[in-house]
Amino acid sequence: MIDKTLILRKIKLIGEDLKRLKPLSFLSFRDYKKDYRNEVLAERYLERIIGRLIDINYHLIVGIQKLPPKDYFESFIFLGRLKIISLKLAKKLAKSAGLRNRLAHEYNGIDERLVHQAIKNCFHDLPKYLKQTNNFLERN
Repeated sequence: MIDKTLILRKIKLIGEDLKRLKPLSFLSFRDYKKDYRNEVLAERYLERIIGRLIDINYHLIVGIQKLPPKDYFESFIFLGRLKIISLKLAKKLAKSAGLRNRLAHEYNGIDERLVHQAIKNCFHDLPKYLKQTNNFLERN
């Protein structure tokens, strides 16, 4: 059973974090690096956003087919296969699972340029994910 209220709450929280992350999306890499707080904020917001996307993915997948995907990466691919989001978008977003793991587990050598680029990608890819997911909820 899909809990639309839960998913809509997660979507709202993602939207709030995107608003807070937005000022960092305008910074060049050079300006981004001038203040260490930018990196800390970006990493935390990205971790929260990606974590919530994964929560939504798992909730939808388990609600539809009862079996969870094997990992976070696959959770995005499953959404594409289930036609909740486009498969092209699913494949793009699946890469964020690896970033989330690096951020959450504080692996050594987090690439600052990768994080900076991920901020920019958020504002290109996430509106599509949120719209397609919301459209799915409205249809079902």
